[in-house]
Amino acid sequence: MAIAAFSTVVEWYDFTLYLYLVTILSRLFFGAGEASVVTTLGGFAIAYLLRPIGAILFGHIGDRYGRRRAMLGSMALMTAAMLATALLPTREAIGPGAGVALILLRCVMAFAVGGEYTGVVAYLIEGAAPNRRGLITSSASAASELGALLAVGISAVTVASIAPAALDSWGWRIPFLIGAALAGAVLIMRASMEESPEFERQRAEGSVPANPIAHAARHHRAAIARGFAISALGSISYYVGITYVPAFLTATRTMGEADALSLSTIAAVVVIAVTPLVGLLSDRIGRRPVLIAVGLGGAILPIALFGTMAGAGFGAVLAGAVALAGLGGAVSAVGAVATAELLPGEGRLSGLAFGATGATAIFGGVTPWLAHLLITRTGSPLVPGVMIAAVALCVLPVLWRMPETKPS
Repeated sequence: MAIAAFSTVVEWYDFTLYLYLVTILSRLFFGAGEASVVTTLGGFAIAYLLRPIGAILFGHIGDRYGRRRAMLGSMALMTAAMLATALLPTREAIGPGAGVALILLRCVMAFAVGGEYTGVVAYLIEGAAPNRRGLITSSASAASELGALLAVGISAVTVASIAPAALDSWGWRIPFLIGAALAGAVLIMRASMEESPEFERQRAEGSVPANPIAHAARHHRAAIARGFAISALGSISYYVGITYVPAFLTATRTMGEADALSLSTIAAVVVIAVTPLVGLLSDRIGRRPVLIAVGLGGAILPIALFGTMAGAGFGAVLAGAVALAGLGGAVSAVGAVATAELLPGEGRLSGLAFGATGATAIFGGVTPWLAHLLITRTGSPLVPGVMIAAVALCVLPVLWRMPETKPS
């Protein structure tokens, strides 16, 4: 379980690094100008659509042949994609093909991460004590935030400590090389992992589904729909409310690249602190009341927070970023365990692939690009907050009607 939780550090370091370096990657692979940032974010959105496909494939492997085998395969693919990204030639060297290659590698990365999420969440709740599932699973979410913190921290140090010319020449490769090394280390450690006790039970009882995808689609439609709704709120709260913030601050000319990344480092620390506390709270009072509370927060707070941050001083921007980070961390903390508990062990990974990962592809991958595009066209800094609030308002009725999943 410790290895599974630690692996989320690497998973989210590797995946969110692209967003934190988006302004640098845009000029190196797509040329200078605001349109290049939109193109780079669009590449992330396109790649993200591969995430549910990867989740379905690795989910089938995990439900049919074991969680451990699926987790080894996804991490091996992630290691290769990160190393290849670090070695990519830029637009200056090979022309427009560089941008195409970058997006293709993001597609491979998204495909692998799809399998990572479903495998790790299932593995953790299946090994945790019933009265500690929220804490254990949220600790993995906090570990993923540690990966995001590592990504933004290394990005900030790299940008601040290397001269612009050297940064564009070779410095940008350093964070990706670090990610490849970390992923390779996790792959080696995973070789020693035991199989999930839940899958061992299924194998002993002969209840392993012959076709997990069809099994989940036939027997767990309501749970998949609820998981989709919860993940939609969690995804947009995280990707628009946290990882998009550096690009938002530079787009609104509130801060430069280095300052925006430094601010995001502080926000990542807040998420790490909030996540296990909310997970523990859900073990005490239940998943449903916590989800309703964060849904209300998502409907009320983001519009005002984004409006306050645009063009404000450092103190106001810091307060807004911290509040958004706390909200996003809270949704992630309880959302992961709730979506997994909605599903039984048989077909669990496939159900998560259809519900949670499917929503993440839409509300996580596409929304940073859409937010940036709408800001550039409308000039309104309220757009990201409106997007989060709209999703929260749509999800709240589902949260109100959902059953409590915390074991009694």
